[in-house]
This record gives sequence, C-alpha cells and structure tokens, in this order.
Amino acid sequence: MMQAHAEQPDVKQWIGRTENARDVIDVRQAVLMQSILPTKDRFETGAVLPPLWNWLYFHAPEPLDRLGRDGHPKKGGFMPPVALPRRMWAGGRFEFQDDLRIGDSVTRRSKILAVTPKRGKSGALCFVTVEHCFLRDESTVWREEHDVVYRDDPSPEAPPSQQIAAPDGHTHRQTVEPSPVMLFRYSALMFNGHRIHYDRDYARDVEGYPDLVFHGPLTATMLAEFCRGRSQRRMTSFAYRAVSPLFCSAPFGLFLNMGERAATAWACTPDGALAMTAEAEFG
Repeated sequence: MMQAHAEQPDVKQWIGRTENARDVIDVRQAVLMQSILPTKDRFETGAVLPPLWNWLYFHAPEPLDRLGRDGHPKKGGFMPPVALPRRMWAGGRFEFQDDLRIGDSVTRRSKILAVTPKRGKSGALCFVTVEHCFLRDESTVWREEHDVVYRDDPSPEAPPSQQIAAPDGHTHRQTVEPSPVMLFRYSALMFNGHRIHYDRDYARDVEGYPDLVFHGPLTATMLAEFCRGRSQRRMTSFAYRAVSPLFCSAPFGLFLNMGERAATAWACTPDGALAMTAEAEFG
C-alpha cells in the first residue's frame, strides 16, 4: 500500500538529490516542433527559443531494459522509487530571467525539491516536485519547477472524477484538433516513451483511459504560445496546472484573457470542462 511505502525513509531521502545535463539548443529540434505548433518564428543561430520549448532538449535515452511498463525510465535513479504505477504531469512554474537562444550551450541542473504522498478520492497519490535551472556561462537563464504525480491503477470502485467548470468570458479562443500523428511526433521530439500517448490498447486496458492521452506538456506549450503570440512584451513567468486529461478522440478548445502585462489561459475538454489553467506575466 502507498501509505506504508511512503513512510519508508528511502523515498524521502530522494529530496535534495541532484543531476546535471548539458545540451546545445539545436535549430533542428525547433524547426521540427513547428510541424506540430506552427509559429511565425524564424529559427537560425541566435534566434530566441520560445517558452517551454526546453522540453525538446536534455534527453536521457535509457536502454530499453531500464524502462518500466509504461515506457518511462524505471524509478529509483534520479526520480524516487514511488510505489505507484501511473505517472502524469501535474503542473509547473517557469521564471525567464533572460532568453535561451538557438546555438546556446546550456547546462540543466536538476534537484528533487519535495516528495509528498497524499490520498485522493481516486486512491493513493504522490507528488514529486523537481527544480530545473538552465544555465549559460554559469548564469541562470530560466528556472522551472515541475510537478509530477504518481497514481494507483484505476479501480472499478473509485468514484468518477468530478469535472470543474471553465471560467466565464475570454478575449481569444482557438480550437485544437488532435491526431495520433501529432501525439507521435511530439513523443518523438520529447524522446518520451510514455505509452499512453501512442499505444491505445495500453492506455485503455492498463491505465484505464478512454483513448490516447494528449500530452500535458504540449497543452501547456500551446497555452504559452497562445499568450506569447498576443503580446508585444517579453514573457517573464508562466505557470500551469493540469486539472483533467485531454484525449485524441475529439477537438478541444484553448481560451485566453489577455491584459497588457498579464494573461490567464485555459484548455477545455470537448464537453466544456476545465482541463488545464495557465497564467503568464510580461515585462
């Protein structure tokens, strides 16, 4: 059971664990991303990398025999050995002190900030918060806090998830038409082996979803781009929180309330329930 495992000191001992990675912000990854999320950016050496596109870099390609059943690296390396099988992006926060640019050589310094077991209506949960600092010439350019949630396998006795109504009113909206090809391309660019995004049988039969799951980070990136594309100012912070999953089966909506120096945005499921919220600030 989760409660017994969460009390074991080895999980808590992962708090404070660190790892470093280096990568070059390569133009090819950014250009390939434009096949999924078209932008007006012209990517060449020195061009600004859009917010949240850091997820296209710093891959850690584990050998196949070191992957778990879901396609993610087995827990117990950098991530703590939480005794729960399902993993989802719960949310995150970004601070942009300066711009990352195409051609930059960047160090990512990562640290486990928190491991927090909880129990929700659907069963045991465990939230892990990871800090990523992106450094150029030893100076922090971007800082990210990323929340991951681990969950129980679905139970037939669990009550259905309660939907949350979306906010009223918006200044802009757009429709996203997901497809298996979109999800496959983004998984490839992220080097993300999570099977819920491309293996429909696994998503349905093992993790209990009705269809392929739309990537949480892609939803967040689309919301960030929605905000960025309607401001003449530089984005200085962005925060997002996942509320309920989106799927590949039907179009869904993005909504935006745009102000001069701040914006709120959200994604809705096809039936109008809240899927993700976001807030952006501009300098």
